[in-house]
Amino acid sequence: VLFILNGLERLNLDFRLAGTELCCDPNEPVPPSAIVVNLLRKYLLPEASIIVTTRPSAVRRIPGKYVGRYAEICGFSDTNLQKLYFQMRLSQPGCSGENSVGSSSGEQENLVEMLSRNLERHNQIAAACFLPSYCWLVCTTLHFLYFTRTVPPSQTLTGIYTSFLRLNFSGEVLDSTDPTNISMMKYVAKTVGKLAYEGVMSRKTCFSEDDLQQCFEVEMKTESELNLLEVFRSDVFRFFLTPCVQPGKEHTFVFTIPAMQEYLAALYVVLGEKKTVAQRVGKELSEIIGKVSEDVAVVLSIISKVLPLRFLPVLLNLLKIFPRYFSRLSGKDRDAIAHTMAEELFKEEDYNNDDVLDQINSSILGVEGPMHHPDEAPDDEVFELFPIFMGGILSRRNRAILEQLGCSIKNLAAFEIAKAMKKTVIRKSRKGLPPSELMDYLFFLHEFQNERFTAEAIRSLRTVNLSSVRMTPLKCSVLASVMGTTCHEVEELNLTSCNLDTSSLRILFPVLLRCKALHLQLNSLGPDACKEIRDLLLHEKCVVSNLRLANNPVGEQGAQYLAEALAGNRSLTHLSLLHTALGDQGTEVIAQHLAENQHLQELNLGYNSLTDTAALHVVEVAKKHATLDKVHLYFNDISEDGKRALHSLRMDRDGVRALVFLTAGTDVSDYWSNILNVVQKNLPFWDRERVRQHLALILQDLESSRRQTANPWRKAKFLRVESEVKKMLGKLQHGT
Repeated sequence: VLFILNGLERLNLDFRLAGTELCCDPNEPVPPSAIVVNLLRKYLLPEASIIVTTRPSAVRRIPGKYVGRYAEICGFSDTNLQKLYFQMRLSQPGCSGENSVGSSSGEQENLVEMLSRNLERHNQIAAACFLPSYCWLVCTTLHFLYFTRTVPPSQTLTGIYTSFLRLNFSGEVLDSTDPTNISMMKYVAKTVGKLAYEGVMSRKTCFSEDDLQQCFEVEMKTESELNLLEVFRSDVFRFFLTPCVQPGKEHTFVFTIPAMQEYLAALYVVLGEKKTVAQRVGKELSEIIGKVSEDVAVVLSIISKVLPLRFLPVLLNLLKIFPRYFSRLSGKDRDAIAHTMAEELFKEEDYNNDDVLDQINSSILGVEGPMHHPDEAPDDEVFELFPIFMGGILSRRNRAILEQLGCSIKNLAAFEIAKAMKKTVIRKSRKGLPPSELMDYLFFLHEFQNERFTAEAIRSLRTVNLSSVRMTPLKCSVLASVMGTTCHEVEELNLTSCNLDTSSLRILFPVLLRCKALHLQLNSLGPDACKEIRDLLLHEKCVVSNLRLANNPVGEQGAQYLAEALAGNRSLTHLSLLHTALGDQGTEVIAQHLAENQHLQELNLGYNSLTDTAALHVVEVAKKHATLDKVHLYFNDISEDGKRALHSLRMDRDGVRALVFLTAGTDVSDYWSNILNVVQKNLPFWDRERVRQHLALILQDLESSRRQTANPWRKAKFLRVESEVKKMLGKLQHGT
């Protein structure tokens, strides 16, 4: 028989004969502790084998004469074991959600490869993954970042960290022999949390021995407190803090997982541990006076019935004043938590950073391309997860888990903090945020898990600019979930250059329906994505009036889907298909369906390799169209004869204006700045040689028209436009 006794530190065993009597009869009724002691003494069932697990501080509770062998389980001492764990965990079937088997397995292999390379070059991550439970945390975070495709996401990042702590510390008391019976997690929040918070506030991640003593030992006054600290240093310290491996910082400590510093700092603040001396003394006095006043009040109320003394009601009220006054002070404390959250969430010095999800991804998988050594500290530490964790900890689910860990956050406290946040967080969000910061704000709202608060915050967002944010499936799910708390129309949603694909559009579909102006440029959206866009535009609830698809490989097949959408749509007024590889055939398909549309006002078909036939056909259809009055056709392969035919169009006669060049006879076109602005914005993404040829032709056309006019005012206008074109040509030639 093999007995496995797990967690000896929870039992207070007494091996003295006077404390626990000898027992060799399995049938004799004795207390459980006596059974365990006699098993370990080998007095009861001596032939049985016994394995005991315990924390280091409790090892000596069993006398050495009863122990045959000691073994310390350290972790993955070999990085190959770490890699094997990651490979097995990340290759589990079903972890990739709805993706097809081929693409998901490829992505999993890529993740394992990137993680392995980062482990080889990043000693600090390898040191963290020495502990198998941190390997679990890394894999769970990667699952969250890469394989979340549900709306709303089934997990939150704060929930992962809270579950990780429950996995390791659920039901754990720091020292079962101590009368305070403080939970291990509560002690960690008070001590390590304080260190983490002070590090966040001073923007540092490396801590000296002096820093540790300042946080852990400065308030130690009793023998009991020193004993608890000794147990903590023996059992828990190395789990959260590890020696730094950066050159020149060998005698300092860092948090084993960097994000854990921000989580514990957030927990320290939300639990209300960040108090001044006056606040702590006030709380203790309030509790004492509150308890005493209840007893005294009962006695005085009885006396007042027998002896009608006038001063008794006054005395009763005086006894109640202090607890009431302190409750008001605690309300101010909730305002301070909300203020801290808002200040940290909207720090202007963080405006140029990547969003937090990309930061986490880089910290785990590393950064591709040239970079400084991974174990070198960055120029400036970033702590943008800190306020997001503060919001996440306040969610109902995380509060319930923390309650099990001995860290209680009352419903009323969470409600009051949320109420105070409305004055700070929502007000500051209305000022307009850069794309990466706006993504962080949306992620904060997702982590907070408060639907009413989120709805109120989102109603104030009429314009959502996320251009150049790498919109992974997780970020798309977060955006769809957060925006889904309300049903208001969005004036503008900018998703330019966001790495969108067909699955992204599918996730965002309910949000896209409510957007009046929709920017989807530079996203590699091909025919399959155009099929989703067709379904979007044909939906009865679609309100999209301005759709920009410039610089996407739409092609002829994609044009077919968009043409079907144009025929049945009732909301679209402006459509940009600039540089979408339509060609003549794709443009012909759009022209055929254009007659069925009754609302389009402007159509951009520039830079699509159109010849005279397709361009003139589109214009002929536009002439008969009820509302279409502007067609962009610049940077196409239109001949001189075709240009003359398009130039002869008159708005008052033909009802349509074709934007082909910068001149209008012997004058500059009214739309010259519009055309050059479009070219300027797209120079980095277009074929430079072809653009250079087009600009050279435009310059010749400008010079020719300038020579034909005698009006000095017009000549000056021509010279101004020519200088702008020459600047662009200069930039192209110098590659800037």
